[in-house]
Amino acid sequence: MQKDPWISVILPNYNEANNLKRGVLTEINDFLLTQSYSFEVIISDDGSSDNSLEIVDKFVETHPAFRIIHNQHAGKPFALRSAIKEAKGKYVLFSDMDQSTPIGELAKLTPWAEQGYKIVIGSRGAKRSDTAIYRQVASIIFLMARRLIILPEIKDTQCGFKLVDRELAKKIFANLRILGRASNTEGWKVTAYDVEMLFLAKKMGAEIKEVRVAWKNEDTSTGKSRNFVKESVEMLLEILRVRVNEILGKYHI
Repeated sequence: MQKDPWISVILPNYNEANNLKRGVLTEINDFLLTQSYSFEVIISDDGSSDNSLEIVDKFVETHPAFRIIHNQHAGKPFALRSAIKEAKGKYVLFSDMDQSTPIGELAKLTPWAEQGYKIVIGSRGAKRSDTAIYRQVASIIFLMARRLIILPEIKDTQCGFKLVDRELAKKIFANLRILGRASNTEGWKVTAYDVEMLFLAKKMGAEIKEVRVAWKNEDTSTGKSRNFVKESVEMLLEILRVRVNEILGKYHI
């Protein structure tokens, strides 16, 4: 009888053909094969309309530790929840397909999990490679506004590189209010699910460890929104909604 893996790496996929063509799946596989723990990689597709599924299917055929889940297009948090439900690892790692935070940075997170932390998150810092100065300044302003509203002790809630105990992840995603609202997602959309996820983890009594990780913008995918002002406003509204939900007692944990 095959033992369950120690870690399930979850990669949401929405029109990531350009990133996939860079060989990111091979990079992930090569790194994980050098580690002492067992693993599986779940690619959770969010209703892609490009040829990324063709690339993934071909890779999965020759790499038994990798598998793909097909979902209707509903947004990244829905794709993550779908994968969490099927994950078998003791821990799940959320990682982005573009590998702007490379998979090798996992080596910085796993020691904290081994020390007993149920959630260990990557932190990119304010100064980020290949990011325009105005975006860095705006990010600092956004960070200050977010910390005034919620989770003041956390510097970077939005890094897509997070290691979470699977059972905790299941409980969190079962209580995300953002998943309870009707989805009218069209295309790629920024959401504050990360903030709500970390808020719920803290509310559930989990101590959150934040670890500095390398980050460089490697995203070559197409069809993603880049209206920074609009994204920032939408994010702040999402964050305010989490605070309002807490005040109104909507989180029954």
